[in-house]
Amino acid sequence: MRSFSLCIVLGLAVTAYSVPVSHMTEQDEKFAEDYLKKFYNVTEERGPVARRGISHVNKKLADMQRFFGLEITGTLDAETLEMMRKPRCGVPDEKMARYSTFGRNIKWRTNKLTYRIVNHTPDMSVAEVDDSIERALQVWARVTPLRFTRITRGTADIMISFGRRSHGDSYPFDGPGGTLAHAFAPAPGIGGDAHFDEDETFTLRSNRGFVLFLVAAHEFGHSLGLSHSNDPGALMYPTYAYKNPVNYVLPRDDVRGIQSLYGPNPDKDPVQPGPQPPTTPDSCDSTMALDAVTTLRREMLFFKDSVLWRNYPESNVAQQSPITTFLPKAPVNIDAAYENQKSDTIFLFKDRKVWAYSGSNAVRGYPKSLSSFGLPIYVRKIDAALHDEESGKTLLFYLGKYYFSYDEARQALDRGLPKRVDRTFSGMTSKVTAALQQRGLTYLYSGDHMFEYDLKTGRLHRMLKNNYFLRCNNA
Repeated sequence: MRSFSLCIVLGLAVTAYSVPVSHMTEQDEKFAEDYLKKFYNVTEERGPVARRGISHVNKKLADMQRFFGLEITGTLDAETLEMMRKPRCGVPDEKMARYSTFGRNIKWRTNKLTYRIVNHTPDMSVAEVDDSIERALQVWARVTPLRFTRITRGTADIMISFGRRSHGDSYPFDGPGGTLAHAFAPAPGIGGDAHFDEDETFTLRSNRGFVLFLVAAHEFGHSLGLSHSNDPGALMYPTYAYKNPVNYVLPRDDVRGIQSLYGPNPDKDPVQPGPQPPTTPDSCDSTMALDAVTTLRREMLFFKDSVLWRNYPESNVAQQSPITTFLPKAPVNIDAAYENQKSDTIFLFKDRKVWAYSGSNAVRGYPKSLSSFGLPIYVRKIDAALHDEESGKTLLFYLGKYYFSYDEARQALDRGLPKRVDRTFSGMTSKVTAALQQRGLTYLYSGDHMFEYDLKTGRLHRMLKNNYFLRCNNA
């Protein structure tokens, strides 16, 4: 492939953004160039248009930012570069939609498909690889008429292999990190085949590598005719996000996509109870009860199920992503969160454990138990948390109606606790489900409402909808 003037265009685009040019190196620009060529079909441009920086490249950068829910600048900025560096699938991001297909006619013409595992990764036992592949295929079989049979010789509809760098298909892998795997849409020959990068570390369940089941289930979506989805909760989202593979249920967006090609499973009894496919939370849902809310440097973070929204002061929309894409190895369905600005640390609570992050980097030594905050052994979870910068105290809400006060300087609980919430916050008789301090005021969330207080006086100012700070993406 010939080199071209994209680096010049990217360099011009960087100068248009508020981040200083010195923050973007030539290596960064070259990486972005390769990313856009690989995933957004950026082609060579010459002449005065390219020299002015008014180009196809800016449009493709904007397309990429739109797809991932980033601020749409059409320029190479730090947030865009950070997203480009996430481990991901090697298939291009062709459409800006929730579930999408390669085309309604690009599908298998039979519901009985064969697969063959050509070789195995040494990262796992043969039995673990076989089990991961079979379970990944069954994710799609459970919701469609498709049935998969394994063969050990000859050519199968879906040929599965592990390889490094150039591995025989004109789409070389890139070593550790970056592209994890790729697969081909249904077609004769290489169509349907799935290839996995042997330079990655694949695991059965651990998040210390990449769970083969999750990577394979995503790739088999391509093998069956699905392209990428921009729904951060979908299996077909391009970037990798750890989820517990035990009892995994295909998200609703992916169910709709695959059933648009093959229809539902005719063998499934509609009366039979079972786990419902999860849906990705909608920031415009006025009835949604958030799991937790916190600040992070200049941002606000809103947590719900397995996703979070990041709200920047200068942005008009909240940017949605899987929690584990932004905070690697973080728990999902968290109970509470707060930021200590003095230590530049955010804390996430789930059940009896607490995780700590500096920016998006996990703090060594975590997760720890709740007892590290000096909480009594009978406290099994925290419902909400907020940190008051002026006093240095962190309020940890328990059972929704009580709170402990934790002194960050002494790293110990204040005496005479817990206290009743309604004795400090006048009129707050409902359960506290999340909490936040912003611009000197305290906000207590309860279900789909938020109560604004002055912490010094405990006086209630007003009651608001809980998406007051969460900018609706449809607005």
